[in-house]
Amino acid sequence: MRVEQRLREVRDCIAQVATASGRSPDVVQLIGVSKGAPVEAIADAVSAGLEDFGENRVQEAAPKVPFIKQRAPNPIRWHLIGHLQSNKVRPALDLFDELQSVDGLAIALKISGAANRDIPIFLEVQFAETTGRFGFAPDNVAEAFDIIAEYPHPSIRGLMTVAPLGLEPDGVRQIFRQLREIRDRLQESHPSFGPLGLSMGMTDDYAIAIQEGATVVRIGRAIFAA
Repeated sequence: MRVEQRLREVRDCIAQVATASGRSPDVVQLIGVSKGAPVEAIADAVSAGLEDFGENRVQEAAPKVPFIKQRAPNPIRWHLIGHLQSNKVRPALDLFDELQSVDGLAIALKISGAANRDIPIFLEVQFAETTGRFGFAPDNVAEAFDIIAEYPHPSIRGLMTVAPLGLEPDGVRQIFRQLREIRDRLQESHPSFGPLGLSMGMTDDYAIAIQEGATVVRIGRAIFAA
């Protein structure tokens, strides 16, 4: 199956789930997770109309971003969705249009000090301590949000999470629901902010995420295969 066909199937599924949930499919942004994908497959996705791509590592994205941008007929947006090391902040700001995985106060302030533009970010929330994963504890997000919001850069666009491994669908749903509830409280306490988004849901659970209010889903395997 070609990238174009897989992408079409993902879009159809997003539309069906969103509509069945009483939401417009247009409010759900699709990011194609291109980590590990060859540039030829990314180019196929661009040709099929995909405009948003997510990469986990700055060093892997570095050759891909300029290669695709030079050949894309329309503007392409790049999102960092993996852990950002402090020594990679400046190159990340040069490569990416958005940082979706700001997982600690120190890295947020490092971004603020290095940014010379209004870079959108998501605050990553971690609901279970997992080796190799990072993020704010649910109880600490509000305090971090208040601190980061005082700085001119970056601009908080929403919250992001990855469901812990090994959960049954009901457990995944509960995680996504908790993130939505945290977002709703932040939105209520910060009425001057624009609508805050929810980046949650990947290949195995994006339907549940959409049902629970995701505004961004990050799909890799279902588009680019293994």
